[in-house]
Amino acid sequence: DGYSQLSAYERKRLKNITENAKFFAALKLHEVSARLHQIATKSQSHVTKRVKPKKAEDETVRRRSMRLQRVEPSGVPVLAMPAQPEAEEYPQVPAGPLPMVPEDQMENSKLTEDLLTTWMRISEMKANATEKRMCDVKRYQDSLNSMVLSEDNVKKVVKYRVCSMAIHPSESIIFVAAGDKSGQIGLWNVNCKSEEGAHVFIPHNYPVSCLHFSPFNPAHLLSLSNDTLRCGDVTRAVFDEICRSEENLSSFDFLEDNASTAIVGHWDGDVAVVDRRTPGTSSELSADIGFKRTRTVHVHPVNKQYFIAAGSVDVCIFDVRYLKSNRNKPVSSLKGHTKSVASAYFSPVTGNRVVTVCADDKLRMRGWRRFVRKGLPCLTRVHFINTLLCVPGSMTPPLCHRQPQSSVPSVWDPKQEDCFVVGSMARPRQIEVFQDTGKLLHSFYNLDCLGSVCSINVVHPSKNILVGGNSSGRLHVF
Repeated sequence: DGYSQLSAYERKRLKNITENAKFFAALKLHEVSARLHQIATKSQSHVTKRVKPKKAEDETVRRRSMRLQRVEPSGVPVLAMPAQPEAEEYPQVPAGPLPMVPEDQMENSKLTEDLLTTWMRISEMKANATEKRMCDVKRYQDSLNSMVLSEDNVKKVVKYRVCSMAIHPSESIIFVAAGDKSGQIGLWNVNCKSEEGAHVFIPHNYPVSCLHFSPFNPAHLLSLSNDTLRCGDVTRAVFDEICRSEENLSSFDFLEDNASTAIVGHWDGDVAVVDRRTPGTSSELSADIGFKRTRTVHVHPVNKQYFIAAGSVDVCIFDVRYLKSNRNKPVSSLKGHTKSVASAYFSPVTGNRVVTVCADDKLRMRGWRRFVRKGLPCLTRVHFINTLLCVPGSMTPPLCHRQPQSSVPSVWDPKQEDCFVVGSMARPRQIEVFQDTGKLLHSFYNLDCLGSVCSINVVHPSKNILVGGNSSGRLHVF
């Protein structure tokens, strides 16, 4: 009727649509929808109906493999494996004086007494007060060539990466101290060939970034960490606390020959003057020198009122007599560094030379005339030395801005005014000795005993002894 032009399929489809519409209309769904909406909008009761638990017979039993049930095929239960203990953390080192007791030894043990007795005995023997003289390059190279590394002179002294080292000035026994990144200090009597020749102490909570035996009394070992400067006094078998700071400390050096005062660098750029003779653990003066970061500080060997500070890109000489809280101006500035400077040190005898280590893989050697009127040093020459410098804990040649404990010092040979030592990434692994002209004088290496990078190095003040420390806590003595 009106749809005669449609096919039979289309007419049947229209009929189904019409019948479905009549069916849904008869259900009166719009009334049901309104009723449901009314119920939903009513305030719901806060009483929740308890759900009836399912009956055990209604639940489907899930199969579990015998392996998951830890049952052997024979039906015998497997013994439970004991829980693995978590790694123990070292307790925090408290403030104040600490007894000089090794980590792995009980108090008053015979081994500890032998070590401390040796340190005390060699500290009582005064070294010969001979005037420091430079020998010619040929004789100096011959002395370097005579130094060797044997298997007996390689030892793991501390647990983690070596961050600092100091060598006792004794001429009878080789006695070395090493500080690592966990706050440990290892003491090693190299002449003692037994396993008991080295012991570890824990006077700090953070990396030991600087170590010095006192030049006035080598029975004192001063160690600096992020928050404290301590003095290990072997005569009293105690680690005294000299200075405690909320700022992160980076390095220090003695301002006087009697080692009673020190200049201390902070990682945030400031420097502080510390006097060991005054009571308390606070510094005498904190000075803002305009640095963003101070990595190393070093006092001039002759004119003790001057010290050099190395920072992010800054290397400046200051006069400690004129330091104040802020607005400090340097006596002189060493320009030309475009990347982070790891260290800057005066030469050991006259202080007329300065060597700096920079993140651009260059050693810069600056020569100075004598300190003239008004104490102003005059720059005479600059040498650039390109070498593969090494970074502790890293296997990439370029230096970079790293954690506080990753500074890379180049150390002068105290016996030679114009020669210094620095670690190298070159293969075979080696420690290099340069002259101030940039000439490479010698490379210390041993294919059998030295297979790692020695980032931290120290040279004996009077004997032909060199010690290199690596990132695993191992020391190598040439």
